[in-house]
Amino acid sequence: MNTINTEYHTDPKLNDGLISQFPIKLISSKTLFGIGNEILIQHRGEQYHLRLTRNDKLILTK
Repeated sequence: MNTINTEYHTDPKLNDGLISQFPIKLISSKTLFGIGNEILIQHRGEQYHLRLTRNDKLILTK
């Protein structure tokens, strides 16, 4: 099973320039997609599709 390596960072835009007390998890899209272009995300019993388009954009649909 692949391990997701994550980096934690804070986003000053979210806190008016203050460092966040709670870090935001940063995961590379390459780590999520691997060699594919679509993943399923399970959230509260629902499945969502995250797709990588030909123009290298992300689309999330239910």
